Formats: sequence, structure tokens, C-alpha cells
Amino acid sequence: MNYSLGHLIKRNMKVYFRDKVSVFFSFLSIIIIVMLYALFLGNIQVDSIRHAAGDVPDARYLVDTWIMAGILAVSTITISLGALGTMVDDKHKKIMRDFVVAPLKKSRVVASYILSTWIITVIVGLFTLILAEAYIFAAGGELVTFFELLEILGILMLCIFSSSCIMFFIASFIRTSNAFATLSTIIGTMIGFMAGIYVPIGILPSAVQSVIKVIPVSHGASLFRQILMERPLDSVFKMAPAAAKQDYMEAYGVIFKAGDNEISTFAMLMILAGSGILFFVLSVLRASKMKVD
Repeated sequence: MNYSLGHLIKRNMKVYFRDKVSVFFSFLSIIIIVMLYALFLGNIQVDSIRHAAGDVPDARYLVDTWIMAGILAVSTITISLGALGTMVDDKHKKIMRDFVVAPLKKSRVVASYILSTWIITVIVGLFTLILAEAYIFAAGGELVTFFELLEILGILMLCIFSSSCIMFFIASFIRTSNAFATLSTIIGTMIGFMAGIYVPIGILPSAVQSVIKVIPVSHGASLFRQILMERPLDSVFKMAPAAAKQDYMEAYGVIFKAGDNEISTFAMLMILAGSGILFFVLSVLRASKMKVD
């Protein structure tokens, strides 16, 4: 039997994509967000924009880019967590113990879970980006330019790195499928609020806003919004006072502030990179002590 890292990664990916229920639950939060958006969240936002800027033609385009930016960020959390279900299931069924009993280092087994999770999240994240752009274009919006696409891809890779490392560290403490299902439900429910999708960040209490601003994925959502929403923002608020545009961007998580100062793009990128590095180190330390029996 071949116990190479590549074969283990391939095996983990096959297990994930073969389990249709696991794939479905990875997308469940995204499906809920889209349904809520289609039913009433989208209309509420459009009405809010028209109240602030008048009856502008690109209001729906602006809202579409806002929601799709949030979905891109959320998907990096939900997909990476769903992919890690394979590791938890292997623990629960004692399959991981069989790997370690075989002539195979535990570090290679753990590395296969981390790398397969990252690859799965990249594949599904790119697919989500394609669907998001197709939706925006089909609804009358514009596709991103080549350079905007490169920026989005760079941010997406950083978000995936950060989210995968954070989710691996959390999932490494879970030993049963039931506990993992509970964890997935909790994170899937909360992530929409953390990314400022269900409720605009600006209307939440300041203490809650402060918590959101330390969560890396919320910065990923903000960075995606700054790129995807740039053109519709300029169009919608072209004739409105500058303050109206600024207020909207703050309320809907396009920009974040620490006190009276706006958090820069560079700082947000460092938060994503730094959180990924921190939890990668913590995950390596955790993996060295992780029980497999």
C-alpha cells in the first residue's frame, strides 16, 4: 500500500466530495444567506440606499456586490470546516488510529488533513467566486477587471489560509461526529453575523462591533467589498453628499474604524496573514499532542 502524502490528500478529498451530505452542510450557511437575501434582506438594503441617495439606478447592483463579497468571505470558513469533517470522522471511527499503526508518521497524517482542507477550500472558493461574478453580471452588474480579479484572488488565498488554520485548530479538539455537527451548526449560525451580512455592522452595539473587528473573516469580507463595490458605490452616491457615502460604507462593513481612524487595507491584510500564521503554529503544536486512539 502506498502511504505517500499525496495519496492521503487525494483520499481525504475523495471522502469529502463523495459525502453529499457533508458538502451540502458546508454550503448550508451560504444557502441560508442567499435565501434571506432573496426574500427580504436585499429589498431592505435597496430601500435604505434609496432613502440615503435617492432613486438611483445601480442600487441593486450595489447590494448584489455587497452580499456576494460577504458570501466569498463566509465560504472560506464553512467550506474549510466542512472539509475537516473527514478528520473528525476518522477519529470517531478509529480510522486515524489505523493510519498511525501502519508504517506512517502521525505528522504525515495530520499534514494530509491540513493540506486537503486547504485544497478543497481553494477549489470551492474559486467556484464560489465564478458563481458570484456570474450572478452579478446576470443581474445587470459589471464583471471585475483583470487587475481587480488578481486582487480578489490574493485576498481569497489569504482568507483561505487564515480560515483553514483557525478551523483546523478548533476541529482538532473535536472527537465525535455529533460534537462536530453541533460545532458546525453554531459556527454556521454565527458566521453571517460576524461577516456583517444578516444585520449591518453599523447598527450593532459598539461592544459587538469591537468583537467583529477582531475576527479575521470580517476583514476579509470588508476587503472583498472594497473591490467589488467600488464602481457601484461611485455610481449610487455620485450626486449624494460625501457624508452619505461614508456613513453607508461604515454601516455596511465596507470599511472599519478603530476609534476615529479607518483601518487601512494593509492592516486588514496583516490581520488575515497574522491570524493564519498564529493558528498555523498553534495547529502544529496541537497536532504534535493530538491523540488518535
